[in-house]
Amino acid sequence: MLDEDGPPAGWDAGEARMWEAYRLGEWCEGVPEVRGEAVRRLLLAAPPPRPGQLARLRLRGVRVLGELDLSEAVVRGAVRLRRCRFDEVPRLEGARLEALELDECRLPGLRAHSARTAQEFKVTRCTVEGTLDLRSLGVGTHLSLDGTTVRPAPGEAAVVAQSVAVDESLSATGLDCAGAVHLNNARVQDALILREATISGPTGALQMSELTVGGGLYLGRGFSCSGMVNLCGASIGATVELLDATLTGPGPDVGEYALHLGCAQIGGDIQAERGLVVDGPITLADTSVRGSVVLRGARLSHPSGTALSAGRVHIGGDLDGQGGLTAHGTIDLCDARIGGSLQLAAAELTAPDDSASALSANGINVGGVAHLGRGFTAHGRVAISDATIHSYLSFRGAVLDSGAAEEALVCRATTAAALDLQFREAPKGSVDLSRTKAVLLRDDPATWPASLILDGTVYDLLRPTLHAEERLPWLGRDPDGFSPQPYEQLALVYQRHGWDAAARTVLVAKQRSLRPALALPARLWSLLQDATVGYGYRPLRAVWLLVCLLLVGSTLFAARPPGPVGGGPYPRFQPVIYTLDLLLPLVDLGQERAYEPSGVMQWVGIVLIGTGWLLATTVAAGAGRVLRRT
Repeated sequence: MLDEDGPPAGWDAGEARMWEAYRLGEWCEGVPEVRGEAVRRLLLAAPPPRPGQLARLRLRGVRVLGELDLSEAVVRGAVRLRRCRFDEVPRLEGARLEALELDECRLPGLRAHSARTAQEFKVTRCTVEGTLDLRSLGVGTHLSLDGTTVRPAPGEAAVVAQSVAVDESLSATGLDCAGAVHLNNARVQDALILREATISGPTGALQMSELTVGGGLYLGRGFSCSGMVNLCGASIGATVELLDATLTGPGPDVGEYALHLGCAQIGGDIQAERGLVVDGPITLADTSVRGSVVLRGARLSHPSGTALSAGRVHIGGDLDGQGGLTAHGTIDLCDARIGGSLQLAAAELTAPDDSASALSANGINVGGVAHLGRGFTAHGRVAISDATIHSYLSFRGAVLDSGAAEEALVCRATTAAALDLQFREAPKGSVDLSRTKAVLLRDDPATWPASLILDGTVYDLLRPTLHAEERLPWLGRDPDGFSPQPYEQLALVYQRHGWDAAARTVLVAKQRSLRPALALPARLWSLLQDATVGYGYRPLRAVWLLVCLLLVGSTLFAARPPGPVGGGPYPRFQPVIYTLDLLLPLVDLGQERAYEPSGVMQWVGIVLIGTGWLLATTVAAGAGRVLRRT
């Protein structure tokens, strides 16, 4: 029986001191041990406080014998235990508490499924030889697991906190778990902090799918996880921090990731710079990031496949991997949407062992610049086809390290305001710019690739401005052979800027390059057009040839005039007019009908007539080609 003021009968001196300390709201110290049953009775049948005091349980350095069962209990006042030791797992399932603090305690586990605290819930600097069961826990203010070490039974999870709801922040700084941590479907109103936390062991993983955090998610400053960090479908209101984090990944299983941040909503930046080390694949596929994704100095490794999969990601700011990003494995940015810029200056990307692609960014849309220069190095193919770059796409100072028989850069059907191809050194592999459009195309003759595909490439300006003879070797590097469009495009650019002679030189070179692919008769006809009128682009050649033939013919016929034909009257013979009448087909000057050469001069007349027809035909063909182009 309880008397009015004293502890229940049968309680020992230590438990009686706990009773009195509770009524005074003071710390109970110097008591070696109390029964869990006594603690339960104290909290459920609490004595009134001393006048002017606040009743609450505060134990320090006490061993709790037996089971402490507060399942579905309603406890008035805060419960705070420091440096206490529990023989059995405390049970708080469904309990309602004002506040709970376990600091520097040793526990064989903790069961707090569906418990509720009006204020904080703290398990800090504790050693737990079992599982922390916090499923559906509701915390009115702050949930803290700072500095706690959890060692569950083999195969068991360290922390199970699915659907936990925290009205302020959740902090687990320095948490050390030899097993998985489950925070699936958790809701944290403010920040979720896991800085310096360690999750290890064969089953180590951080499961936070469908997590909702109103503030930031902080996994940096020494955070490490030996399994998957799963944030699939998570909603983070502010920044996701991964500074100095180490993610060693789940192993080689297909579909497993070191970091799964796919289908997520991020309200701030993803800060994954300055010391981030990831051994395993990362996915950001279908994720929306309101700020920037910063990967400066990060080291990503997945040699057997894709190191970073960010297909269809939407980034409001920049994707910033400049200044030391290294990746062994493909960086996949296909169909990504980047509102700011793509910054990969000084990054080093290496293709995986079973693939040729170091960077795959087909279909990417970049609102600013795409900077893949100033020390950017790709050991493998760079693919950026069907992309839209609203500012410039730059490879200035880049090194594209691929084999001579491989593709170094595939940039088909891409649109950019400017395209800078001033590589640090000439790529050994092929560069494919087919159907790419740019207002300005800038390159360096010293670093032209050995194999260059320009079929369908369209540009308005070309820098540096070279003479046609210097620029023509640039067009003759297509491994698939001759294509007319690159010549026509270069000629058009020259013509637009008033370099008509250079344009004609390029168009003549186009016809000469086409000649080897023609049949023998067409090839001979091509040679004739080239020699006579430059395919119609050099008509003065025909004029000078006509003048020369006119002089020769006039001289010969003046020396040996032809005889008259038929009955008179005859026009007076004029050697120059007679020679012109022979040379010009379809023109009748009256001399050819009236006079006929004989002997050797007859053959001279035949040569002049044939040459005239030939010149007329080639001039007409060349003029038709020019008119069609115009």
